[in-house]
Amino acid sequence: MKRRPFLTALLGAILLVSTQIVLAAEPIRVGATVSLTGDYADLGKDQLEGTQMWADDLNGRGALLGRPVELVYYDDASSPEKSAQLYERLITKDRVDLLLGPYSSDITLAASTVAEKHDFPMVALGAASSSIWARGYRNIFQIDTPAADYMDLPLALAYEKGLRRIALVYQASDFPREVAGGVRAQAAEYGMQIVFEEEYSPVRTSFDDIVTRMKRTSPEIVIGGTYFDDSIGLVRAAKQARLTPMMLVFTVGPALRDFGEQLGKDANGVMGAVAWMRSGKLPMAYDFSFRYKEKYGHNAAVQAAYGYGGGEVLEAAVRLAGSLDKDAVRAQLRDMVFISMLGRYRVDEAGRQLGKTAYLMQWQDGDRLLVAPEHIADAPPQYPFSWSQH
Repeated sequence: MKRRPFLTALLGAILLVSTQIVLAAEPIRVGATVSLTGDYADLGKDQLEGTQMWADDLNGRGALLGRPVELVYYDDASSPEKSAQLYERLITKDRVDLLLGPYSSDITLAASTVAEKHDFPMVALGAASSSIWARGYRNIFQIDTPAADYMDLPLALAYEKGLRRIALVYQASDFPREVAGGVRAQAAEYGMQIVFEEEYSPVRTSFDDIVTRMKRTSPEIVIGGTYFDDSIGLVRAAKQARLTPMMLVFTVGPALRDFGEQLGKDANGVMGAVAWMRSGKLPMAYDFSFRYKEKYGHNAAVQAAYGYGGGEVLEAAVRLAGSLDKDAVRAQLRDMVFISMLGRYRVDEAGRQLGKTAYLMQWQDGDRLLVAPEHIADAPPQYPFSWSQH
C-alpha cells in the first residue's frame, strides 16, 4: 500500500528532471525580421505575436527535438533592403538554426534571395506574390494563398449575380499587382469587362480623383488590391462621390478590426478577400482566437494566423526530418502535406502553395463575418451593396 506514494513521487521527480534537462538544453534559434515600424508596422506586429504564441505553446508542450525554441528577430522597418541585410546577419553572425519569413511579398522577395544565397530553407509567412516562386529558388516555401487566386470567390459571386462590369484599382507593389493579374485572367474567363483600371503609388493618401473617374465608367463591382490605409481611403472617397457598385471588395484592409473602428457604419457591406478567419472551421481556430485575445488583449487578425501557422509548418518539417539538417528540413517542406491552423499546406517543386484557398468576409452590422464559401459561412452575403443601408 505504501508503493503508490513512492511511485508518484518518483514519477514527479523524473518529470522535474526531464523538464530541467530540456530547459538547460541549448535552444533552437528561429530567426526572422519583423515590420515593427514603417508602413506594415501594425500587420507585422500581429504576425510577430502569432509567431511568439506558437513558440510559447511549443515550449509549453515539451519543446522541439528535446530543446526549447527561441525567437531571434529584428525590426526591418518595412524595408526590403533592411530585411535582406538583417537576414544576412541572422544567418552569418547569429547562426540561427531555422528561418521564418517577414511580412509582405516585396520584403519576402528580398529576404528569400539571402536565404537562397546561403542555401537555407525559409517558411514564408505573409507572402503571396508568385514572383517570389518564379525564380527557380529551392529554399522558399509558401503557406498563404497565391495572390492571383485571392479574388476567385468574389468574382464567382459577382458572375453568379449577373455582374459584368469591373473597376480594378491596386497599389504599385508586388502583392496587389499579382491580385490584379489574377482578376484580369479570371474576368476574361468569365467574359466580364474591366471598365476601369488604375495602379497608384504606395504613398498615395487621396483617392477622390481616382473614384471620380471610376464613377464615370459605371462599374458594377469594385475590386481593390489594397493594404489598410488605401482601403480606408478608397471607401471614404467612394462614399463622398456616392459611388454605388453592387459589390465593393478589397484585400487586407477589411479583415482588420481597425477597418471597422475607423469607418464605423461605412464599413458595413464592404467585403474582404482573406486567407483565414476563426470561423473557417480550421484546426484550433477558436481555441487560438480565445487564447490570443487573453494573451494580447485584442482579436487575432489573419497576420497572427500567418505567424502561428507558419511556425506549425516549420515545426512539422523539423519533427519529420528528426533533425535540424537543412537538406532534411528542406525535403520535408517540399514533400510533406500538413494541416496547420492557417489551412492546408502542400507545395510544388518551387515551394509554391497548391493546397490553400482564400475566403470572403463582409462587414455586417459592425461585425466581420465569413460569407463564402457557403458551406462554412457565418451568414449569407448582404447584396447588393448600398450606402443607404448604413
